[in-house]
Amino acid sequence: MVSRRGFLGVIARVFMWTFLLGLAVVVLYPLLWMALNGFKTNSELFGNPFAMPLDWSFDNYRKAWNRGVSDYLTTSVLVTVTSTLATVFVSAWAAYGLTRVNLPFNRLITMAILGGLMLAPTVALVPLVKMFQAMGLYNSFWALLILYTAFRVPFTTFLIRAYMVDLPREVDEAAEMDGCGRWTAFWQIILPMCKPIITSTVLLHVLFAWNEYLFAMVFTSGEGAQTLPVGLTSLMSKHGTDFPVVFAGMVIAALPVVLLFFLGQRYIVKGLADGIGK
Repeated sequence: MVSRRGFLGVIARVFMWTFLLGLAVVVLYPLLWMALNGFKTNSELFGNPFAMPLDWSFDNYRKAWNRGVSDYLTTSVLVTVTSTLATVFVSAWAAYGLTRVNLPFNRLITMAILGGLMLAPTVALVPLVKMFQAMGLYNSFWALLILYTAFRVPFTTFLIRAYMVDLPREVDEAAEMDGCGRWTAFWQIILPMCKPIITSTVLLHVLFAWNEYLFAMVFTSGEGAQTLPVGLTSLMSKHGTDFPVVFAGMVIAALPVVLLFFLGQRYIVKGLADGIGK
Protein backbone atom coordinates (compact mmCIF):
# COMPACT_ATOMS: atom_id res chain seq x y z
CA MET A 1 0.00 0.00 0.00
CA VAL A 2 1.54 3.30 -1.13
CA SER A 3 1.57 5.99 1.54
CA ARG A 4 0.06 9.38 0.94
CA ARG A 5 3.50 11.02 1.14
CA GLY A 6 4.97 8.55 -1.36
CA PHE A 7 2.06 9.10 -3.74
CA LEU A 8 2.47 12.86 -3.56
CA GLY A 9 6.22 12.46 -4.18
CA VAL A 10 5.52 10.45 -7.36
CA ILE A 11 3.03 13.06 -8.56
CA ALA A 12 5.56 15.85 -7.89
CA ARG A 13 8.28 14.03 -9.85
CA VAL A 14 5.94 13.36 -12.77
CA PHE A 15 4.89 17.01 -12.80
CA MET A 16 8.52 18.18 -12.63
CA TRP A 17 9.68 15.94 -15.49
CA THR A 18 6.65 16.88 -17.58
CA PHE A 19 7.37 20.55 -17.04
CA LEU A 20 11.07 20.13 -17.89
CA LEU A 21 10.23 18.12 -21.02
CA GLY A 22 7.77 20.78 -22.13
CA LEU A 23 10.35 23.50 -21.47
CA ALA A 24 12.95 21.59 -23.51
CA VAL A 25 10.50 21.31 -26.41
CA VAL A 26 9.73 25.03 -26.26
CA VAL A 27 13.45 25.88 -26.33
CA LEU A 28 14.68 23.30 -28.84
CA TYR A 29 11.78 23.21 -31.31
CA PRO A 30 12.46 26.66 -32.87
CA LEU A 31 16.11 25.69 -33.39
CA LEU A 32 15.13 22.35 -34.95
CA TRP A 33 12.49 24.03 -37.13
CA MET A 34 15.02 26.60 -38.32
CA ALA A 35 17.60 23.90 -39.11
CA LEU A 36 15.10 21.78 -41.06
CA ASN A 37 13.90 24.75 -43.10
CA GLY A 38 17.51 25.37 -44.08
CA PHE A 39 17.30 22.18 -46.16
CA LYS A 40 14.16 23.18 -48.07
CA THR A 41 13.46 25.15 -51.20
CA ASN A 42 11.31 28.26 -51.17
CA SER A 43 8.35 26.35 -52.61
CA GLU A 44 8.64 23.67 -49.92
CA LEU A 45 8.94 26.26 -47.19
CA PHE A 46 5.86 28.21 -48.26
CA GLY A 47 3.94 25.05 -49.16
CA ASN A 48 4.28 23.47 -45.72
CA PRO A 49 6.77 25.10 -43.31
CA PHE A 50 6.27 22.35 -40.71
CA ALA A 51 6.86 19.37 -42.98
CA MET A 52 10.12 17.47 -43.29
CA PRO A 53 12.41 18.41 -46.23
CA LEU A 54 11.93 16.36 -49.40
CA ASP A 55 15.61 16.61 -50.37
CA TRP A 56 18.27 16.74 -47.65
CA SER A 57 20.67 18.95 -49.56
CA PHE A 58 23.26 21.25 -48.02
CA ASP A 59 23.05 23.71 -50.94
CA ASN A 60 21.42 26.41 -48.83
CA TYR A 61 24.13 26.10 -46.19
CA ARG A 62 26.83 26.36 -48.87
CA LYS A 63 25.11 29.41 -50.36
CA ALA A 64 24.86 31.10 -46.96
CA TRP A 65 28.52 30.34 -46.25
CA ASN A 66 29.65 31.77 -49.60
CA ARG A 67 27.42 34.85 -49.35
CA GLY A 68 29.25 36.27 -46.38
CA VAL A 69 28.53 34.07 -43.38
CA SER A 70 32.11 32.74 -43.42
CA ASP A 71 33.48 36.31 -43.11
CA TYR A 72 30.97 37.24 -40.41
CA LEU A 73 31.84 34.05 -38.50
CA THR A 74 35.57 34.78 -38.68
CA THR A 75 35.06 38.32 -37.37
CA SER A 76 32.79 37.11 -34.56
CA VAL A 77 35.27 34.45 -33.47
CA LEU A 78 38.15 36.96 -33.49
CA VAL A 79 36.23 39.62 -31.54
CA THR A 80 34.77 37.10 -29.08
CA VAL A 81 38.05 35.34 -28.29
CA THR A 82 40.15 38.49 -27.90
CA SER A 83 37.58 40.43 -25.89
CA THR A 84 37.01 37.42 -23.63
CA LEU A 85 40.71 37.06 -22.88
CA ALA A 86 41.11 40.81 -22.30
CA THR A 87 38.01 41.11 -20.10
CA VAL A 88 38.73 38.11 -17.91
CA PHE A 89 42.41 39.01 -17.45
CA VAL A 90 41.74 42.67 -16.58
CA SER A 91 38.87 41.74 -14.28
CA ALA A 92 40.78 38.98 -12.50
CA TRP A 93 43.80 41.26 -11.99
CA ALA A 94 41.53 44.05 -10.69
CA ALA A 95 39.72 41.63 -8.36
CA TYR A 96 43.07 40.38 -7.06
CA GLY A 97 44.19 43.93 -6.27
CA LEU A 98 40.90 44.75 -4.56
CA THR A 99 40.84 41.63 -2.38
CA ARG A 100 44.45 40.59 -1.76
CA VAL A 101 46.32 43.92 -1.67
CA ASN A 102 45.87 46.67 0.92
CA LEU A 103 45.20 49.49 -1.51
CA PRO A 104 44.40 53.01 -0.29
CA PHE A 105 40.76 53.94 -0.94
CA ASN A 106 40.01 50.27 -1.68
CA ARG A 107 36.30 50.59 -1.01
CA LEU A 108 36.03 53.76 -3.09
CA ILE A 109 37.77 52.09 -6.04
CA THR A 110 35.44 49.10 -5.76
CA MET A 111 32.38 51.35 -5.81
CA ALA A 112 33.75 53.25 -8.81
CA ILE A 113 34.25 50.02 -10.77
CA LEU A 114 30.82 48.68 -9.84
CA GLY A 115 29.37 52.04 -10.82
CA GLY A 116 30.12 51.03 -14.39
CA LEU A 117 27.23 48.58 -14.13
CA MET A 118 24.85 51.54 -14.02
CA LEU A 119 26.02 53.03 -17.32
CA ALA A 120 23.61 52.15 -20.12
CA PRO A 121 25.41 51.62 -23.46
CA THR A 122 22.80 53.63 -25.36
CA VAL A 123 23.58 56.74 -23.29
CA ALA A 124 27.22 56.69 -24.38
CA LEU A 125 26.72 55.92 -28.09
CA VAL A 126 27.06 59.44 -29.50
CA PRO A 127 30.23 60.47 -27.60
CA LEU A 128 31.75 57.05 -28.23
CA VAL A 129 31.14 57.32 -31.98
CA LYS A 130 32.78 60.75 -32.09
CA MET A 131 35.70 59.55 -29.98
CA PHE A 132 36.40 56.47 -32.11
CA GLN A 133 36.10 58.49 -35.31
CA ALA A 134 38.64 60.98 -33.98
CA MET A 135 40.97 58.13 -33.01
CA GLY A 136 40.60 56.40 -36.38
CA LEU A 137 39.17 53.25 -34.79
CA TYR A 138 35.62 53.54 -36.09
CA ASN A 139 34.48 50.65 -38.30
CA SER A 140 37.26 48.37 -37.11
CA PHE A 141 37.87 45.28 -35.04
CA TRP A 142 39.57 47.41 -32.36
CA ALA A 143 36.40 49.41 -31.70
CA LEU A 144 34.45 46.30 -30.75
CA LEU A 145 37.35 44.85 -28.74
CA ILE A 146 37.64 48.02 -26.63
CA LEU A 147 33.88 48.39 -26.15
CA TYR A 148 33.18 44.77 -25.28
CA THR A 149 36.04 44.77 -22.79
CA ALA A 150 35.25 48.12 -21.20
CA PHE A 151 31.53 47.50 -20.71
CA ARG A 152 31.96 43.96 -19.33
CA VAL A 153 34.87 44.57 -16.94
CA PRO A 154 32.67 45.94 -14.09
CA PHE A 155 30.31 42.95 -14.09
CA THR A 156 33.11 40.41 -14.50
CA THR A 157 35.18 42.08 -11.77
CA PHE A 158 32.15 41.96 -9.47
CA LEU A 159 31.79 38.19 -9.97
CA ILE A 160 35.47 37.33 -9.59
CA ARG A 161 35.93 39.64 -6.61
CA ALA A 162 32.98 37.99 -4.83
CA TYR A 163 34.74 34.66 -5.25
CA MET A 164 38.22 35.85 -4.25
CA VAL A 165 37.04 37.54 -1.05
CA ASP A 166 36.67 34.23 0.80
CA LEU A 167 39.89 32.62 -0.37
CA PRO A 168 42.05 31.99 2.73
CA ARG A 169 44.67 34.63 3.47
CA GLU A 170 47.07 31.90 4.55
CA VAL A 171 47.62 31.16 0.86
CA ASP A 172 49.07 34.64 0.29
CA GLU A 173 51.24 34.38 3.40
CA ALA A 174 52.61 30.99 2.33
CA ALA A 175 53.32 32.31 -1.18
CA GLU A 176 55.15 35.31 0.27
CA MET A 177 57.24 33.09 2.53
CA ASP A 178 58.21 31.00 -0.50
CA GLY A 179 59.46 34.13 -2.25
CA CYS A 180 56.57 34.58 -4.69
CA GLY A 181 55.91 38.07 -5.93
CA ARG A 182 52.45 39.46 -6.56
CA TRP A 183 52.42 38.40 -10.20
CA THR A 184 53.58 34.84 -9.47
CA ALA A 185 51.09 34.44 -6.63
CA PHE A 186 48.27 35.72 -8.81
CA TRP A 187 49.12 33.66 -11.87
CA GLN A 188 50.18 30.37 -10.29
CA ILE A 189 48.17 30.21 -7.05
CA ILE A 190 45.13 32.51 -6.88
CA LEU A 191 43.98 32.18 -10.49
CA PRO A 192 43.92 28.35 -10.46
CA MET A 193 41.91 28.47 -7.22
CA CYS A 194 39.34 30.65 -9.02
CA LYS A 195 38.83 28.19 -11.88
CA PRO A 196 35.02 27.75 -11.35
CA ILE A 197 34.24 31.47 -11.47
CA ILE A 198 36.77 32.10 -14.25
CA THR A 199 35.09 29.42 -16.35
CA SER A 200 31.68 30.95 -15.68
CA THR A 201 32.79 34.47 -16.60
CA VAL A 202 34.42 33.20 -19.80
CA LEU A 203 31.22 31.47 -20.90
CA LEU A 204 29.06 34.46 -19.96
CA HIS A 205 31.28 36.85 -21.90
CA VAL A 206 31.32 34.55 -24.95
CA LEU A 207 27.51 34.49 -24.95
CA PHE A 208 27.44 38.29 -24.67
CA ALA A 209 30.04 39.03 -27.35
CA TRP A 210 28.69 36.46 -29.80
CA ASN A 211 25.14 37.82 -29.68
CA GLU A 212 25.78 41.54 -29.09
CA TYR A 213 24.05 43.66 -31.74
CA LEU A 214 23.93 47.34 -30.76
CA PHE A 215 27.65 48.14 -30.71
CA ALA A 216 28.32 45.86 -33.68
CA MET A 217 25.66 47.65 -35.73
CA VAL A 218 26.71 51.20 -34.80
CA PHE A 219 30.50 50.82 -34.89
CA THR A 220 30.94 48.49 -37.90
CA SER A 221 29.41 49.56 -41.19
CA GLY A 222 31.86 47.88 -43.57
CA GLU A 223 31.45 44.34 -44.91
CA GLY A 224 34.78 43.12 -43.57
CA ALA A 225 34.18 44.27 -39.99
CA GLN A 226 30.63 43.03 -39.39
CA THR A 227 29.94 40.32 -36.83
CA LEU A 228 27.34 37.58 -37.22
CA PRO A 229 24.30 39.39 -35.73
CA VAL A 230 24.79 42.40 -38.03
CA GLY A 231 25.89 40.23 -40.95
CA LEU A 232 22.75 38.12 -40.75
CA THR A 233 20.65 41.28 -40.89
CA SER A 234 22.56 42.25 -44.03
CA LEU A 235 22.02 38.75 -45.44
CA MET A 236 18.28 39.05 -44.85
CA SER A 237 18.12 42.44 -46.58
CA LYS A 238 20.02 41.15 -49.61
CA HIS A 239 18.46 37.70 -49.91
CA GLY A 240 15.22 38.19 -48.00
CA THR A 241 13.19 36.32 -50.63
CA ASP A 242 15.47 33.28 -50.35
CA PHE A 243 14.36 32.30 -46.86
CA PRO A 244 15.98 28.84 -46.70
CA VAL A 245 19.41 30.46 -47.22
CA VAL A 246 18.65 32.94 -44.45
CA PHE A 247 17.60 30.10 -42.13
CA ALA A 248 20.79 28.22 -43.00
CA GLY A 249 22.86 31.28 -42.09
CA MET A 250 21.04 31.56 -38.76
CA VAL A 251 21.76 27.92 -37.98
CA ILE A 252 25.47 28.37 -38.72
CA ALA A 253 25.51 31.42 -36.43
CA ALA A 254 23.64 29.73 -33.59
CA LEU A 255 25.36 26.33 -33.64
CA PRO A 256 28.70 27.28 -31.97
CA VAL A 257 27.14 29.13 -29.05
CA VAL A 258 24.44 26.47 -28.55
CA LEU A 259 27.09 23.75 -28.34
CA LEU A 260 29.20 25.88 -26.01
CA PHE A 261 26.24 26.49 -23.72
CA PHE A 262 25.30 22.81 -23.49
CA LEU A 263 28.90 21.82 -22.80
CA GLY A 264 29.49 24.53 -20.21
CA GLN A 265 26.11 25.07 -18.54
CA ARG A 266 27.06 23.22 -15.35
CA TYR A 267 30.18 25.38 -15.01
CA ILE A 268 28.07 28.53 -15.38
CA VAL A 269 25.67 27.45 -12.63
CA LYS A 270 28.41 26.23 -10.28
CA GLY A 271 30.64 29.26 -10.76
CA LEU A 272 27.84 31.76 -10.29
CA ALA A 273 26.49 29.94 -7.25
CA ASP A 274 29.94 29.85 -5.65
CA GLY A 275 30.72 33.44 -6.55
CA ILE A 276 27.47 35.27 -5.83
CA GLY A 277 26.67 32.96 -2.94
CA LYS A 278 29.80 34.13 -1.19
